[in-house]
Amino acid sequence: MTDLPLLRDRAHLRADCSRCAGLCCVAPAFAASADFAIDKPAGAACPNLREDFRCGIHAELRERGFPGCSVFDCFGAGQRITQQTFAGRSWRDAPELAAEQFAVLPVVRQLHEALWYLVEAETLVPAGDARALRVETERLAGGTPAELAALDVVAHRGRVGALLSRVSEAVRGEGRPDRRGADLMGRDLRRTTLRDASLRGAYLIGADLRGVDLGRADLLGADLRAADVRGTDLSRCLFLTQPQVTAARGDVSTRLPVALSPSPHWAAGPR
Repeated sequence: MTDLPLLRDRAHLRADCSRCAGLCCVAPAFAASADFAIDKPAGAACPNLREDFRCGIHAELRERGFPGCSVFDCFGAGQRITQQTFAGRSWRDAPELAAEQFAVLPVVRQLHEALWYLVEAETLVPAGDARALRVETERLAGGTPAELAALDVVAHRGRVGALLSRVSEAVRGEGRPDRRGADLMGRDLRRTTLRDASLRGAYLIGADLRGVDLGRADLLGADLRAADVRGTDLSRCLFLTQPQVTAARGDVSTRLPVALSPSPHWAAGPR
């Protein structure tokens, strides 16, 4: 199967800040930390948010102490909520809508992230149930504010997760390494067998994965912050997302799936 269906069906799952009302810069709370330079309460606009809803320091987020913002991805939820759910109205133009808009952001974001995985699952196992669940998830994401607020998104994610597990096992095969939820922080994994492994939810923070053969490893939910993937082939890994790639340390020799892009902060070449 070509990559065209994957790219086509994920097109609306990419953030388009020009069509959003800066929801991710207002709705969530920030706590001063290594990820955010300031404290910001939920519902308050970040001081770096401009009148046109764009970030005033977007080009230098990491240098200004906001790496958490550079990693965040709404999977296109922001523009869907702004343009579709609320028909172009924003919290700034209609303050009475603010609480409702902010409340549905995490719901739609989780549904869109689920869609990102389901699109991939459908290409991996075309004859499975991924398409039906994807259609249902699209329908839910297009609901009214009241319908979105009433949705049990945790239960729905559980259904999606169960299906993705079945797809992963079918693609990776039996007897593959199982490192689900493993604490591998800071570990040198260059001599560890991880080809086609399940690394779901694994803590790979700061791990050395340079040149590791991951094959079709399942990386759903794996924490790749500062993981060294220079020279690593991630192109066939399952359920990888842009936030994971952006959080890792790569370079021009890191190979990625067609739907993902190198992070701007990555090194120019191997060191």
